[in-house]
Amino acid sequence: MITKETIDKIFSTIRVEEIIGEYVQLKRAGSNFKGLSPFHEEKTPSFVVSPSKQIWKDFSTGKGGTAISFLMEIENFTYPEALHHAAKKYGIEIEENIREYSEEEKQSQTERDLLYKIHEVANDYFQDQLWESEEGKMIGLSYFKERELRDDIIKKFQLGYSPEKKNAFTEFALEKSYSREILEKSGLSIFPENTPSGIDRFRDRVIFPIHSFSGRVLGFGARILKNNVKTAKYLNSPETEIYHKSNVLYGLNQGKQAISRKNLCLLVEGYMDVVSLHQSGIENVVASSGTSLTTEQIKLIKRLTENVTILFDGDNAGIKASFRSIDMLLTEGMNIRVLLFPDGDDPDSFARKHPREYVENFIDKEANDFIDFKAEILLKEADSDPIKKADAIRDIVKSVSFVQNALKREVYLKEVSNKFGLSEQSLFNELQIQTNITTKEAKPHVAEKASQPKLEVVREAVFSVNPLWVQEEKLVELMLKYGDFVLDRKDPDGNDYKITVIEEILNHLAEDDCEIQLDINKKIISEIKDGILHNELRSGGFFFNFMDEEVTGKLANALIDNYQTSNWNKYNIYFSKEEEVVPKLVSDIVLRHKREYIIKLINDLKNNLNDDSDNTEIYHKIILLTQLKNKLDQELFRIL
Repeated sequence: MITKETIDKIFSTIRVEEIIGEYVQLKRAGSNFKGLSPFHEEKTPSFVVSPSKQIWKDFSTGKGGTAISFLMEIENFTYPEALHHAAKKYGIEIEENIREYSEEEKQSQTERDLLYKIHEVANDYFQDQLWESEEGKMIGLSYFKERELRDDIIKKFQLGYSPEKKNAFTEFALEKSYSREILEKSGLSIFPENTPSGIDRFRDRVIFPIHSFSGRVLGFGARILKNNVKTAKYLNSPETEIYHKSNVLYGLNQGKQAISRKNLCLLVEGYMDVVSLHQSGIENVVASSGTSLTTEQIKLIKRLTENVTILFDGDNAGIKASFRSIDMLLTEGMNIRVLLFPDGDDPDSFARKHPREYVENFIDKEANDFIDFKAEILLKEADSDPIKKADAIRDIVKSVSFVQNALKREVYLKEVSNKFGLSEQSLFNELQIQTNITTKEAKPHVAEKASQPKLEVVREAVFSVNPLWVQEEKLVELMLKYGDFVLDRKDPDGNDYKITVIEEILNHLAEDDCEIQLDINKKIISEIKDGILHNELRSGGFFFNFMDEEVTGKLANALIDNYQTSNWNKYNIYFSKEEEVVPKLVSDIVLRHKREYIIKLINDLKNNLNDDSDNTEIYHKIILLTQLKNKLDQELFRIL
């Protein structure tokens, strides 16, 4: 278990804007940062990060909290895993209370935890084989040296080697007490019926670990070095609970900061393309790892930038891959340029031939927008054939139809019009045709449903919100946000006195003997009461380092206002600062909470009425409570 001192050090060191900035492209908005939600598809930024308060709030999903809670949400980390990740990023040494785990605790480890662990073990094993074993040095390390890779780059990408022995790693893992079942589920080992000792999936290959956005090993790619073997050159991990190839980009973990900093992502095909570009000093690069680009992969890039330059081989396969990628990227609102390297070159070989400045200048000058790129390729194929030329233009307009932004579509069509000397009207007509086609392809069931309309009774949705819970939430938010705010009050005799927001709300809860309804609020109020006993006002600041992410989520809701996501001043719309109306706000919400609590008591008494007994006392209580509620109604009406 991580010590309390270490946790305090982590929270006092980490910066929420730095951690979230690795996942979301943030832009300054006053004292805060704003960006697009990484949890929800949106076009207008509603994700707010507060550096001063060290919290974040996503208004599109309602989620919020600290940097640690963000890591837990985005990476599906446990609380300790998120702490370990943050500590590693900031160079904080983790101190733990050493203890033996019980059998129950060992058995409670989830399969997901074990999959992460076995991949970590395998990654260490493959690296150790590369650097320490004679076989690894002679075969694996020699291969990487032939590819001109430096030691620091090999270690940066954690490249490794799997021995020729058919079950070297399987045997190693079984000796470490990892089960045959988890080895099979990870895809690292195969257990055919005739080979009970197992077979290593990646035996006799160099290893490329595939990392998550945060750096956890999810799977492996492996390249065979022998040319006379009838098997695939590259072999990848199968789909597992933690590895879904459509959701992963090779090199994103190593390149995410450079991508965000340069506001540009270079998209390549292979592992070595990424590694070689990094060695040349160009780090804003990722690879689709030989698979077709997916929507999920594009969304990973879009967290960091909307600008993509595709760097593919100049062969037919590379051209076709770039065509597929262009339309998908346009659909997701990305800005695209494309570069095909000269015949015989790919990003790997080109980066090894030339210095960094030359490569960067070449990419910058030679990359075309997708219209020029497709025009060059397709018109070369069309030659002087007018029908093929018309088909080529139609293909370009089809790509434009994938652009979601209407203004961008019009600009692109003007470019096509100028390039080919065609009227804009004819191109807009063709665009409409292509848009209809792509819409039908994306939603083939829509037309079918439209042709067979059904009359259905639409039932009105009914949502039940407990008014008492709403007011209780507001009381807790006031204590978190303005707990130490001093109120100027008068007692019944007209004498002035001062009291903090926390004390006034706690007095109300105690005087009216209010039972807190929600568990999370019980937890927070219990901490606040404990603070009073120790002469301490525990408002928002106290809960920043609280080891409960449900509580810190509540803190984000309280401390970041909804309207902070918009700049209303430019419309000459101004809000009163909440601090200016805190005294009235507290009085109002206390009265409303008191009223709702009385209504709850009345309803509870009504539910206790019994036809078989004397209900006189219950009726008397109901009458008194109803009179009190009526007085509160009058008071609230007077305030309004």
